[in-house]
Amino acid sequence: MQRLLKSIESLISSYGSYGLVNHSGGANLPSRESIASILHGLDELIFPGFRENEELDHNNLQLITAEKTYRIARELVQEVEKSVAFSFRKSAGDFSCGNEGCHAVAELIVDDFFDEIAKIRGAFALDMKAAFRGDPAAKSFEEVILSYPGFQAITVHRLAHFFWTRQVPLIPRMMSELVHGRTGIDIHPGATIGESFFIDHGTGVVIGETTVIGKNVKLYQGVTLGALSVTKEEADKKRHPTIEDDVTIYAGATILGGETVIGRGCTIGGNVWITASVPPETLVYTKTGEQVIKFKAGVP
Repeated sequence: MQRLLKSIESLISSYGSYGLVNHSGGANLPSRESIASILHGLDELIFPGFRENEELDHNNLQLITAEKTYRIARELVQEVEKSVAFSFRKSAGDFSCGNEGCHAVAELIVDDFFDEIAKIRGAFALDMKAAFRGDPAAKSFEEVILSYPGFQAITVHRLAHFFWTRQVPLIPRMMSELVHGRTGIDIHPGATIGESFFIDHGTGVVIGETTVIGKNVKLYQGVTLGALSVTKEEADKKRHPTIEDDVTIYAGATILGGETVIGRGCTIGGNVWITASVPPETLVYTKTGEQVIKFKAGVP
């Protein structure tokens, strides 16, 4: 046990040498456990009766919804306040934006979030219908909500994206990585995704920060919507592709580059590699090792 004393001293010394400390002596960062709890609570709030064991009926729905909303809002304000304080420290080199200032900003963001929650639920309804319509194996809407990883991933993404648009640091990425760990689907919270979006199977899908996806788009497993360059100098540029409406992208396809646009109505076959724009209504696929591009009107 004497050796442990030396190990502790060495560990404490490393805190000063390498950092990586959650602001000991100062304000803490958002808690991973708290963000996971908030996501679970939002899941119950958005899909009442699907996640909890308690029975719901019209007599207690309003009371239960109100109780959950106030509880989640309080938890969210605490975590957003930590994030806002972190942002001030990073930008101003100060350890505080003033308790009341950070708290007021956090309350405003959370109020805005709950103002939008009904609208966000509407987007979930369209995603659910797209999944049911797009997968012949889907037997019911309930099955999609309860078990489809792609639906879970887009649900969390739409929540995280709200906080990304409000420039809340840390929390959106924490949300996206929590669902990434559960589903194997990696969607950056900065990605802009239109309505009726469906990821079938989903494992290994990667969607980068500046990706723009239109309406009625369907992806299969292993699709990458990525960047041609990963240098820090391009951090503020559009690095990821644009996918227009009514596009289907099959398993293993890789589409790269901020100037790459996949036109409306395209079908992108499995395992293709695309770094340039594709015109609307085009079929791209591989055949005996060669990549083939055809306008859909000319496909037998």
